[in-house]
Amino acid sequence: MALSRLDNLYRQVILDHSSHPHHHGILDASTNQIELNNPACGDVIQLQLIVEDDMIKDIKFSGNGCSISTASASMMTDAVIGKKVADALEMVQEFSLLVQGEEPKNLDDLGDAAMLSGVAKFPARIKCATLSWKALNRALTEGKQTTVDGHLHRDEE
Repeated sequence: MALSRLDNLYRQVILDHSSHPHHHGILDASTNQIELNNPACGDVIQLQLIVEDDMIKDIKFSGNGCSISTASASMMTDAVIGKKVADALEMVQEFSLLVQGEEPKNLDDLGDAAMLSGVAKFPARIKCATLSWKALNRALTEGKQTTVDGHLHRDEE
């Protein structure tokens, strides 16, 4: 019974982030931006960041995606805002491990995104959950980008 209540809590948090995403919208100005899409399912994310003094000062996302994609982007933005770039990049790796069914070293750092661990049971949904995280990785490592057509069937590492 307790496990069922926990599952319900996780589902509710994911639905809340999907229905009322945090940091959704467009920044007036950004230092890093990228558009990434998953052509297999049609999810598209535009991610904009303001990075100053090696820290993510602000972040917003827009685009179209399923509930898992939108919730993951919302959770990701909450988790990385105010973080150093190196810490955010480490979180990208930790999240990737999580949704592949592995145990990340710093689960608590992921915040609400840790609730997406159940995605590992649904391989087709992993790409949905990781789209925003891959966009963050590319926006931070490749600098200012405007458009990148993503083919998410290959490893980007």
